[in-house]
Amino acid sequence: MPYVRPEEVLSPKSRVGGILEVIHDPQENGMSVARIMWDEEPRLAIRWNGDDSKPLGNPVARGQATWFIVDGFAAASIEQAAREAAEKSPNSLVSKYREMARDSDREREAEEWTEGLMRDASSQG
Repeated sequence: MPYVRPEEVLSPKSRVGGILEVIHDPQENGMSVARIMWDEEPRLAIRWNGDDSKPLGNPVARGQATWFIVDGFAAASIEQAAREAAEKSPNSLVSKYREMARDSDREREAEEWTEGLMRDASSQG
């Protein structure tokens, strides 16, 4: 197991109500940033991802990967920096969309599929 993915970090269960959005996940040994529900309020949280030798990363409590909650005065700056880093990451959603768009065969198949859906919907009318 290379590292615990941020969307899987739900400890401590008494405080973490779920992951709202993983903003940045640079994968192994990087710092993940997410918006999570903490004590029933949305908060910004960070953690260091692990690797093969230390898959739980940091912080860890009672053998479980956990989050570090960022105080309000720093949250906006950290969130902005994380979003900028995420956009530049080769693993970002934007990068993956660009990669898909460069695949002309896949784009053609997707267009044919959506055109077929529209024909099916219009014939039902």
